[in-house]
Amino acid sequence: MSHNHASMGSMSMGGGGLPPRFEFPKMYWAVVGTAIGIATLVNIFNHVLYRQRMAAARSGASKPAKPKSLFFLGMATTYAIVREASNFSIRIPIGSRIFRLPTLGRSSLVLANVVVLVVLCLYGFDTGDRWSREDIGFRCGVVTIGQLPLIFLLAGKNNILGYLTGVSHERLNWIHRWCARCMLLTATLHMGYFFSDWAPYDYIGPQIKEDPIVWKGLAAWVVLVWIVFSSMSPIRGWCYELFIVQHLVSFALLIGFIYIHTPAEVHAYIWIPVGLFWFDRFVRALRALYANLSIFHPKQKSAGQMSGIWACKAEFTPLPHNTTKVVIQNPPIKWKPGQHVFLSCHSIVPLQSHPFTISSIPKDGRMEFLIKAEGGGTRHFFRHAERAESLPQTTGSACIRTVAIEGPYGCLRPLRQFDSVILLAGSTGGTFTVPLLRDVVQGWSENMHPTDKTTSLFSPMTGAVTRHIRFVWVVKSRGQLIWLSDQLSAVYSDYESLQEKLRHIKLEMTVYVTCDESFTEEHKSLLANVTAPNHNASTKNPQEQSRYTIEYRSRPPSLDDEASSKKYAEPKEEIRQLATASLSSSREAVSNYANTCGPNGTCCCKTTIDDEPADAITSCCCNLSSSNRGADVSQPPSAPTGRLSTQTSSSSTCSSSNANNPTPRTLKPLIHPSITVLSGRPSPRNIIRRSLEQAHGESAVVVCGPQGLVADVKRDVVALSDERAVHKGTGAQGVYLHTESFGY
Repeated sequence: MSHNHASMGSMSMGGGGLPPRFEFPKMYWAVVGTAIGIATLVNIFNHVLYRQRMAAARSGASKPAKPKSLFFLGMATTYAIVREASNFSIRIPIGSRIFRLPTLGRSSLVLANVVVLVVLCLYGFDTGDRWSREDIGFRCGVVTIGQLPLIFLLAGKNNILGYLTGVSHERLNWIHRWCARCMLLTATLHMGYFFSDWAPYDYIGPQIKEDPIVWKGLAAWVVLVWIVFSSMSPIRGWCYELFIVQHLVSFALLIGFIYIHTPAEVHAYIWIPVGLFWFDRFVRALRALYANLSIFHPKQKSAGQMSGIWACKAEFTPLPHNTTKVVIQNPPIKWKPGQHVFLSCHSIVPLQSHPFTISSIPKDGRMEFLIKAEGGGTRHFFRHAERAESLPQTTGSACIRTVAIEGPYGCLRPLRQFDSVILLAGSTGGTFTVPLLRDVVQGWSENMHPTDKTTSLFSPMTGAVTRHIRFVWVVKSRGQLIWLSDQLSAVYSDYESLQEKLRHIKLEMTVYVTCDESFTEEHKSLLANVTAPNHNASTKNPQEQSRYTIEYRSRPPSLDDEASSKKYAEPKEEIRQLATASLSSSREAVSNYANTCGPNGTCCCKTTIDDEPADAITSCCCNLSSSNRGADVSQPPSAPTGRLSTQTSSSSTCSSSNANNPTPRTLKPLIHPSITVLSGRPSPRNIIRRSLEQAHGESAVVVCGPQGLVADVKRDVVALSDERAVHKGTGAQGVYLHTESFGY
């Protein structure tokens, strides 16, 4: 019964006319290559579409994001059908919780891979014939080996598949994990068919003891089981640094055992992954050396922007809610909004490197990060920033540390090509959406001052097609506004300046202050797909529903209504002065804001708020104006809705029934007065629907935040896509959805 792997190639496949055994991995790669080719063609088409829209905008087209020809209309319809189907997910209520199944797109991709593998393993065999079990086991073995290159191809940071398909490495990582699980499936079939053939003769034990090929294969299977188990999200998130180390060691062991278990005919499928691994490491090392050694940046060094051998020095500043702001002045690399880099500071946290989204844009001349202290290295960053800030001014340089960066990584379709852009973020997800917002506003500025009229294939694209931007940021408490208050206020000031000449553009910005952690906090849950159910839009008892007074101005005036614009217009100089005063005093005032606002420290900001109409304003319950001090907050505000009083715009009050703090505190606003600040949970569906209804072309929805928020937005986009019948010939435009969620 002992089998000899050296003779595998000459053995029959269990029937005449079947291909040789070693041809089946090639068949698998023919299917995989076809899928990669289709994704590459889609990526090329997206680039062509982007350039076509930008060129149409330069030529003066009124609706460049709307398909004109029959071909582009057909492609838009196809895209809409695929997007709606791929983002659909089944939600199963279980008690007070909701269990979300993976989206149909991901499930279909994994299921298709499983079907192809099982067919290749069993094709041509009679599975009921016990004399075919060893032949089936051999076939499953070679199909298992053929999957190794794909797993390593999907794992690299400098990902060849990512460059071809336009998908960044972190978004391919889930496919990498599922391909490893599929490989475990075929490896188990490989081992199981041999064991089932030996079991009637009690031959399993003797084979493991006497045949070295068998025990080496069993050892490889055990290592693969461990790799799959340890890669599950609870284990992965428990201690990510330890996971990375053991993951690399485990894969080295797996490759070694597979090599000594398999015949020479299949060793090419082992050497290819090894080459891919070292290629990725080599490219990463080159990029890291270029980014971190000053000798590669002589101009910046001669200008005095760098000193010493290391190129990157960062300043660490503590912010509210255990957040660290890290700033690298004059960074040596360029990046695009929405990208991230791997940041390490070995003088604070040795031998650790973590990915962080860049919260600034290249135009700023600095690279900024907002790092929430969750534990491990991020907690050490925050403690260092606190210690450095507490030192005397003479030793303030202690907050400057040499850091190393690697990247940038990440990509998404340029948002400047879409007619309407909806950006939604929870908590530190704002570091992803704010640079995207600023990039589109910068595109508006380039529309006023075009620098390049060429339209060749490789010419840079300037300007923006976008007419309308809807920005929503959800934070747990008002103290978090200081994270991005400077950038948000500057964005709105720039928009006001641009609006004077570009009358067709529209920007709406809203900040929701809520105590609901499912919308704002990062969690490492054992069941990542289980979330709390949505809150009702209103309570059964109207008296239980909080009403609040005006905080700032409700929203920018509608650009389509000149009368409305005059009605809500405020002297721009006054608004700019208010914004300047707000920013200058934000660091001093933020510590006075309470994280909770109800009696006895309770929170009353969890009520879901529909996207506010033009004549309705809601403000945070912690922000009562002095004119309403002591008034019954269950009553509507006495001030006319939509009006901005000088008193409420320049100051606000936070009252509490706590006996230790009976006197309300007067505080200055932390953000531009024209940015709406609401108390409660947002209703993503209504927010997205309002933007889509006024779109003149394809829209983009980008969400970054906790998995619960991301899942809700996916569900809402699917529902609205179907509701607007984007694929049923009504003329409604499609919706591009890009999601980023917290987690490892």
